[in-house]
Amino acid sequence: MMSPVIRSATISVLVENEAGVLARVVGLFSGRGYNIDSLTVAPVDDNGHRSRINIVTSGTDMVIEQIKAQLDRLVPVYKVADLTLGGPHIAREMALIKVVGIGESRAEALRLADAFRARVVDATTESFVFEMTGSSDKLDAFTALMRPLGLAEVSRTGVAALARGTTII
Repeated sequence: MMSPVIRSATISVLVENEAGVLARVVGLFSGRGYNIDSLTVAPVDDNGHRSRINIVTSGTDMVIEQIKAQLDRLVPVYKVADLTLGGPHIAREMALIKVVGIGESRAEALRLADAFRARVVDATTESFVFEMTGSSDKLDAFTALMRPLGLAEVSRTGVAALARGTTII
């Protein structure tokens, strides 16, 4: 018997921007043992009444459907969408990556940063802080290449995502 397929899902949730909403969303995940791989939240309208929560999680199709259904039942949720199933979408993340090193490893870090289109936002004689935006896979690949060159710290924003084209959630 084949085991169920685990997939990654980027779920976008439009909510009323009020105290306690994020705690309820996180509580839903922790109470049922679901993992959150990435979480971002910010106001998305002019008057600050609505926020978009982007959650990257993983599970079987059944688990993802359960998560969406449970999120949809939370008050005050306006809309829940699985962007990974809803058609083409754009997902980006930003990271700050500190690399400490001297000599050839420093020069190699700069060459790789150029190839990955990472910007130097801070530099000392012994370190760089790179700023990089892209897919999570791109950020993962860059940090993996920086590891042997002196990767010291990484700070990531989490995934921001929207459906492409005219689709609006």
